[in-house]
Amino acid sequence: MILARVVGTVVATRKDPRLEGKKLLILQHVAPGGQAKDAYVVALDTVGAGANETVLCVAGSSARMASGMKDTPVDTAIVGIIDQISLDAETSR
Repeated sequence: MILARVVGTVVATRKDPRLEGKKLLILQHVAPGGQAKDAYVVALDTVGAGANETVLCVAGSSARMASGMKDTPVDTAIVGIIDQISLDAETSR
């Protein structure tokens, strides 16, 4: 699973019919402490995520296991919106 922040949207007027009506968002990977990484990905939103929200996403074959994604050509799917992240004291050193 991957932690990321929603930083933009993608509009594609021509796409695979199985992607019709689905929202595509640009995500920037983040560390558990919230620091942005230099990695970006386009993900299919399955949970109604919005701008600047921290999300949980899955990639590869796991993305096609998300709700409503069976037989959908997707490599990354947003499967959760993060409310809070807590790190153990030893982990955050």
